[in-house]
Amino acid sequence: MSKSEAQPSGHARPEAEGGRQDVGLDAPQGTPLEDVGRRSKAILDEVERAIVGKRGVLELVLCALLADGHVLVEDYPGLGKTLMARSFATTISARFARVQFTPDLMPSDITGSAIFDRSSGEFAFRPGPIFTNLLLADEINRAPPKTQAALLEAMEERQVTGEQGTRPLERPFLVLATQNPIEYEGTYPLPEAQLDRFLVRLSVGYPEPDDEREVLARRLERGSDTVELSPQVDRDELLAMQAGLEAVHVAPSMLAYIVDLVRTTRASANVQIGASPRGALALLKLARARAAIHGRDFVTPDDVKRLAMPALAHRLVLRPELWVERVRPEDVVGECLGKVPVPALPEGPGPVA
Repeated sequence: MSKSEAQPSGHARPEAEGGRQDVGLDAPQGTPLEDVGRRSKAILDEVERAIVGKRGVLELVLCALLADGHVLVEDYPGLGKTLMARSFATTISARFARVQFTPDLMPSDITGSAIFDRSSGEFAFRPGPIFTNLLLADEINRAPPKTQAALLEAMEERQVTGEQGTRPLERPFLVLATQNPIEYEGTYPLPEAQLDRFLVRLSVGYPEPDDEREVLARRLERGSDTVELSPQVDRDELLAMQAGLEAVHVAPSMLAYIVDLVRTTRASANVQIGASPRGALALLKLARARAAIHGRDFVTPDDVKRLAMPALAHRLVLRPELWVERVRPEDVVGECLGKVPVPALPEGPGPVA
C-alpha cells in the first residue's frame, strides 16, 4: 500500500445546520476486486495489532462492514469487543460513537432532541450519538424495548424520524452492538424483529495460551495501554469497496444452495420460525464479501458454509420446549448444513490477484 493510500484523504463530512447529514452524494464507483482484497488485508493486519489471534472473527466483522450490515457481538466481558469496534473505526477513518445502554436510557438520548434556543426563539435539533459512521451499542439488551426500538429505523432505513421531520444518516452507518450472555437480571431480550436487522451474530471467545501471552508481551513492549493504529482507507474508499462487491460472480448453483439451506431451516422439526428471505440475502452479501477478501471474483460453497452459522442462527426461533434439551439455533444450522447437498465448485473467472 502506498503512503497516500494509508493516510485518510476524505474524512466524514461534518454535520450540516440542524444536525442534518450531508448525504446528497453521487454513488461511489466500485473498487476493482484486486484492490478490495489488498485493502481488506491491510485493514485486517492493522486491526490485528490490537486484537491478537482472532483473524477469523475480524474477517467476519470486515465481511459485514463491506456488505453494509450490522454486527451483534454476544460474549463475556473483557474480551476486546469495544477495542475491536474502535480499531475498525480507526482503520476505516470512520467517525465513532459509543452508547452505554442502561435501563434509564431514553430514545432521545440516542437520536437527539429539539432544544429551545433563546437567541432565535425557535427549537433547534441537537443530534444524538447515532449521527456517526460506526456506532458501538454497548450492552444493548440493558435498555428497555422503547429505546431499543429507536435503533430499528436507523439500522434498516439509515434515517431518524423525530419531532422536526426525518433526517438521513450519512453513509456508511454501521452498528456494532454487544450483549452479555450470562447476566440476564435487569435485561430486555432483543425481539426477533430487531435481531433480524443484524447481518451477523458472533462471539470473540477466549484467546489461546500463546495468543494471550502475546497480548501481555505487546503491552510490555509498547509501555502503554493504548494501541495506536493508522487509517488504511478513508470513507470514500470504503464506500467504493462496498460497491465493488457487485462485481463478484454468483453462479446459479450457489444461489440454489443458499435458498435450499434457508428453506431447510424452515422445515426443521426443532424450529418454530425459520430463516427469512432477509437471511438468504444476508448470506449472499456476506459470501460475496468473503470471496473478495480472499482474492476471488466468484463465490464458492465454502464461503456459504463458513458464513451460514453467523448469518442464520440468530434468525431462528426454536420450539419453546427445546430449552430443556439445550438445543441451540447453531445446532439446527449445523444439521441443515449436513442435509443440503453441496454443489460442485463453480467455474469462476479465477483469482483476481
